[in-house]
Amino acid sequence: MMARVGSDARRGGAISALIGAGFRRQSRYRAAAVAGAASNTAFGLLRSSIVTAAIGTAGGQLGGYAAATGVTYVWVSQALLGSLEIFQLELLALRVRTGDIAVDLARPVDLQLQFAAQDLGRALAVILPRGAPILAVGALTFGLALPRDPLAYVAGTVSFGLGLGVSFACRYLVNLLALWLLDVRGIFTTYVTVTSVLCGLIVPVTWFPPWLATVAAATPFPSILQAPADVLTGRVHGAGPVAGILAVQLCWLVATVTAGQVMQRVGVRRLVVQGG
Repeated sequence: MMARVGSDARRGGAISALIGAGFRRQSRYRAAAVAGAASNTAFGLLRSSIVTAAIGTAGGQLGGYAAATGVTYVWVSQALLGSLEIFQLELLALRVRTGDIAVDLARPVDLQLQFAAQDLGRALAVILPRGAPILAVGALTFGLALPRDPLAYVAGTVSFGLGLGVSFACRYLVNLLALWLLDVRGIFTTYVTVTSVLCGLIVPVTWFPPWLATVAAATPFPSILQAPADVLTGRVHGAGPVAGILAVQLCWLVATVTAGQVMQRVGVRRLVVQGG
C-alpha cells in the first residue's frame, strides 16, 4: 500500500513538473506572445468587419447571430485561439525524428499524459497575455455583448477546458502518425486547413450549408472552438442547451483520448520493433 502511495506521489510530482515545464517554455517566448496577440487582433478586425457586413446583408440575423453577438463571437474565439492551438505543435513528431522519444517512453508517466500536461502548461501561459489584449481591442472597436449571468462564465470555463482537451487529443493523434511516417508536416497542413473551417474559426458553424454542417457535426472540431465561444458569449444559454453542448464535448474528449491510447500502444510497439 505504501509503495503504491509513493508511486502515485511520484507520478503526481512528475505531472506537475511537466505542466510547469510547458508553462516556462511558453513563457520564454514573450515576443511570440506579442506577435500572436497582434496577428489575432488584426484577424479579429477583419473577421468582425466581414461578420457585420454579412449579418447586415441578411437582414440583421444570420445563423442565430445578431450583429452584436456575431462580433462578440469573433473576438471571444480570437482570444481563445492562442490557448486552444490548432495551427502547429508537432512536439511529439519532432521527438520521434530526433530519437528523444526514447527518453519520454522511459518516464514513469503515460506518454499521452506527459504531452497533455505540457500542453496544459503551454495553454495557461498564453491565455491572459494573448487573450486579454484581444478582448480589450474588441471592446474598444466593435463592442462586446457579453452575458450578465455569472453561470455563463462558469459553464464557459468548463467548455473551454473540454475544448482544450479535445484540441490536444486531436493534435496528438496527428503527431502519433510520426511513429509510422516520421515526417507528418504535410498531414499537419491538411489537418490545420480542415480544422480551421470545421471548428468555426472562419465563420460560425451555424452559417454552414446543411451538408457541411452535417460533416462538421460528425467531427470533434466544433467542440474545440465553436462550443466554448458560444457558451462564453451566452448565445447558447439555459441549463438544457448548455448541458447538451458540454455532453457532446465530453463524448468527443473521451473518444479522441481513447483513440490516442489505442494508436499509441500500436505505434510504440512498432517503434520498438524498428529499434527507434
